[in-house]
This record gives sequence, C-alpha cells and structure tokens, in this order.
Amino acid sequence: MSIDLSPDAFFDLRDIAFRDLFTDITHVWEALIRLEAFLDAWVDGRGHQILGDVRPGAFIEPDADIYIGPGAVVDPGAYIAGPAWIGPGAQVRHGAFVRGNALIGKGAVVGHATEVKHSILLPGAHAPHFNYVGDSILGRGVNLGAGTKLSNLTVVSVKDPVTGQRPTIKLNLDDEVYDTGLAKLGAILGDGVQTGCNSVLNPGVLIGPRALVYANASLPKGYYPPDTIIKLRQTFEYAQRR
Repeated sequence: MSIDLSPDAFFDLRDIAFRDLFTDITHVWEALIRLEAFLDAWVDGRGHQILGDVRPGAFIEPDADIYIGPGAVVDPGAYIAGPAWIGPGAQVRHGAFVRGNALIGKGAVVGHATEVKHSILLPGAHAPHFNYVGDSILGRGVNLGAGTKLSNLTVVSVKDPVTGQRPTIKLNLDDEVYDTGLAKLGAILGDGVQTGCNSVLNPGVLIGPRALVYANASLPKGYYPPDTIIKLRQTFEYAQRR
C-alpha cells in the first residue's frame, strides 16, 4: 500500500483560517512551496495590523507586513520580521525570532530562544523553548521538547557553480523517489506529534499524527507512521572512580 502524503493524512484542517493553503495539493510539502505567495496575498501592502498585545521591548520590523491577531501576546525581547501572520491567542515569547514567511495559527506558541523561518504552525502547535523550526509544518497540538531542531538544509547541499542553485531534497518512500522541489525542507509533523528534548529531525522527516520521538534521537529523512514511538536506545558503561 502506498503512503498517503496528502495534507489530510497529517492534519485536521477543519476551521483553520488558512485552510486554502492546503487545497488541491497532492503532497503535504507543497504547502511550503505556496507559502510565500499565499502570505503575500494575505498581508502584502497592508503594513502592521496589530490587534493583540505587543509589549514594550518587542521589535516589530517597521516596513514589513505583519498581522497579529486579537488576544495574541508578543513578549519583550521578541523579534518579528515579515511577512508574518500570527493568529488569535498565539504567543511569541521573550527571545523568540520570527524570521519571516511565517504562519502561526490560533493559540500556537513560539517560545523563548525559538526561531521560526518559512514555516507553518497549525492551531495549538508549540515550539516553546530553544527550538529551530525552518521550512517546516507543525500540526495541531504538536509539542517540541526543549532543544528540538528541525534541520532544513543537508550538509552536502552545495550550490551549483553555474546556476547558483542547491539540489532539491528527494525522498525515497516505498521504493518510489519523490522530488520535493525544495532545496530547503525541514520536518512535517502531523497533529499531536511530540518530540523529546534535544532531538534532531534531519531534512525531509515526515511524521504521522500522534507519534512520539525519544529525547536525543537524530532521525534521518523519511516517513514515520502515525501512532508510533520512535525510540532511542543507549548503552551505558560504569567504571569505578579512582
């Protein structure tokens, strides 16, 4: 049986303000290809629309198109670059960096020392402390353990000397190769996924809903099914202290 890579296999998209971003796409990562144009249509040319609570000491890029919804809170020391759409009740905490092309859904959290770049957080997704979220999609209720990194660029991604372009990330799933069309692709985490502290999800990780990732795990690119526990086993050696 082939793997269902459609958005509906990863997310409950009902009642999401930006549901249209996922309409009529076959592979879930295609939403990232659309993201910049989608945000341009939503916020381009509208300047700042600040309906939430931006507290003194937060920096909102002055010339960028940025929407901050009712009930959202941006703490002192946070930095928001546009374009960005931050939904109602979302939190951007102290020391967070929203680098642009970010969709942050209702009630989502971008926490202390977390960086979000060209990514989508569905309602209730939490990247609460010391996380890197690059070119990624987090489903409803996702929680990243402290220090979780969603790596988006492979170490062998060298630019072509003629074109200046990096190679696109390809996924080998069920003996079929999928060219994502993206030179940068982080992780796509289905609804309810949780990662343990200091885990690293390498470029091109796709995890189905409700899966759990053990702390300190480093996952290679590929597909991980729903409702699985991805375990890291360690061996310890004990020696007498002299």
